Amino acid sequence: MRRNRLRVLLTAAILALTLLLSSLWLPQGGGAGGGAGCGSPWHPCLTFHRHKPESNLEAAQWEESGQNPAFRECPGQSFQSSVLLRHLGACLSEEGDVLMEPYLQSWDQLILFMESLGTMVGFFSHKVKDKVALIRQLSIKPSAGEDHGKLGPNPEARGLTQGVYRSVRSMVEAELEQGLVGFTFRTESGCRTLLRLHRSMLWVKLVLQGLTEGPDQNGAYKTPGEIGREAYSVALAPHHSWFLQSAAELVLAALPDRKYFLQLVCVSSQSEAAPALRVVIRALTRVHERTNEILERHTLLLLP
Repeated sequence: MRRNRLRVLLTAAILALTLLLSSLWLPQGGGAGGGAGCGSPWHPCLTFHRHKPESNLEAAQWEESGQNPAFRECPGQSFQSSVLLRHLGACLSEEGDVLMEPYLQSWDQLILFMESLGTMVGFFSHKVKDKVALIRQLSIKPSAGEDHGKLGPNPEARGLTQGVYRSVRSMVEAELEQGLVGFTFRTESGCRTLLRLHRSMLWVKLVLQGLTEGPDQNGAYKTPGEIGREAYSVALAPHHSWFLQSAAELVLAALPDRKYFLQLVCVSSQSEAAPALRVVIRALTRVHERTNEILERHTLLLLP
């Protein structure tokens, strides 16, 4: 009897993981779901500090001290916060737009960040790669308004720098004009794909934000698993089914310890980590806010 029960539990766990892998790590649903309130499994009473909007923040203001670890190269690892910051800074155009090529290059670094978090999270990074690759592919399709005979030796870069996919705003306006965006059904549009990346960027930002917080009254810090779970409840869970939320819990429980996260930004202590992480958080916040403004202006935040 006990063996049968263990077999059933193991089968259920494998099924949950399989469904999560076969779906997308990025959000699938369109609206806020569940209706669960504070204190439910995926809607805890959050303690994230709410940063004030940084609408006047310019890329140059991210440059704190040259001694900040976030701006240094970290030997022996693929993810580099300094490279991520450079791409995020390049995203912001003077017209209040978000340039697509450096935005996707930022995601190339964030994918490396995800892959650094271990096998469980790494399983999902290829889904993010698919999203990034899809926008790059869309940028060189005829519908992007480009003459493929004149794209030159690097058509992908040409499509992202001179085509309608050169920025978030130009992509949104072009796809809406061409009727490529489905508001009641799913389409492989750049707008829908960007929205999934947009929500996942919020998850990354909230995880880093949680790592900057101090200990509780007993001197204990939240574990990365706890932080990741709370971030998921805000950024992704409202757009996932209950079953996917349950499967995600298994993944988040496998996040490495806090020390490993600190090593990703080349620091060895919490006191060193806070200023390094904050400069990355501000960069992510600025790009996320500006992207959100454009999507919200065109009522694209709840695409199915």
